[in-house]
Amino acid sequence: MTTVVPTSEEDAALSVVRFASELAWADAGPEVAEPQVSRLCMEAEEFIVMGKWLELASLMITSAELIFSKVSEKDIESIFTIICNLVTKTENPDEVMEMVKVITAKILQQPSEKPAVRLKILINLYNLLETPYCQFYVYMKALNLAVDGKVTEYIIPSFKKIDSFLKDWKIGIPEQRELFLTISNILKENKSMSKDAFKFLTNYLATFYGEDAHVLSEAKEEAARAIVEFVRAPDIFQCDLLDLPAVGQLEKDAKYALLYQLLKIFLTQRLDAYLDYHAANSALLKSYGLVHEECIAKIRLMSLVDLSSDGSGQIPYELIRDTLRINDDEVELWVVKAITAKLIDCKMDQMNQVVVVSHHTDRVFDQHQWQALRTKLVTWRGNITNVISTIQANKITEDGSQATQGLVVR
Repeated sequence: MTTVVPTSEEDAALSVVRFASELAWADAGPEVAEPQVSRLCMEAEEFIVMGKWLELASLMITSAELIFSKVSEKDIESIFTIICNLVTKTENPDEVMEMVKVITAKILQQPSEKPAVRLKILINLYNLLETPYCQFYVYMKALNLAVDGKVTEYIIPSFKKIDSFLKDWKIGIPEQRELFLTISNILKENKSMSKDAFKFLTNYLATFYGEDAHVLSEAKEEAARAIVEFVRAPDIFQCDLLDLPAVGQLEKDAKYALLYQLLKIFLTQRLDAYLDYHAANSALLKSYGLVHEECIAKIRLMSLVDLSSDGSGQIPYELIRDTLRINDDEVELWVVKAITAKLIDCKMDQMNQVVVVSHHTDRVFDQHQWQALRTKLVTWRGNITNVISTIQANKITEDGSQATQGLVVR
């Protein structure tokens, strides 16, 4: 089979058209094939002369699936590099967008066939684009391809750059919702990335601030999912779900009110409240795939955090035992678990049977926590200002003393 060997940009486009045409008409015999190939090459030449880049792209990509099935991966990449490069030929953003739609539509037709190559082509196309929305459009197509082609491992590393991408794309709220939800759905399939999946799901729900009841209702299913994911996660102990309107709408919802109640227990109450809830709603918990023993383990840790927040800085062993409903010899074990999970910093005073807490993690980060943080920052700023003033005053005194000594010497 022939290989595409272009010598210039125009030759490159014509080479692809000729190559694809010969491939498409290969079984028709030379008498039929040659006139068709010549016709298509003439069309391509006309498009190049007239600067009809959209039409040229459409012509070049007509036999895309045949190329994917018959050509080596190396040649596929070469061919699509030439096709994708056409987006740089025009300065008309609308024409670029139309070309992008034509190219991506073909690439996504058979996502299970050579998906890694298709994904690489989309990434190369993305890097050729200068229009922010076009970049976002191609990125979303890449996400869809990665899912359908089962090659998400190649796209997941890019999620670390989402904040930077968002600054560049400047996309609206609907597009942000689509992005966050798609990423969350990709990550939730990987158990080791449950925290990241939950973060993007929370980002999705946060986009519903200020929306009316009708729009909020679109997020009910995902809000319920967020609650379940939070309760299930053994390593997530803090969230702001209660502050999100998308979640708050579930409080009086016929289907999800009990689930909302469960969230409030985990974020604002202790083990005893959960046990009462479980006694009345064990079937509901099972229906969401929540394991009672795992829930108990988590709510015990969160109850211990709640005990740490009373302001005294000391928690009697006896109070921990009674609150967590454990034996005396298990108290220190659960304190160590809380330390390991970075929920509290503390020392265990075995002599006096108390836990001395120096720091704890808040289960929720609401207005009260923001105000407390602001107060700390103001205090720290004041302390730093005082230190700087003291240093400057000492320096002035020292400089003056040295100057006086120098004067005496002379």
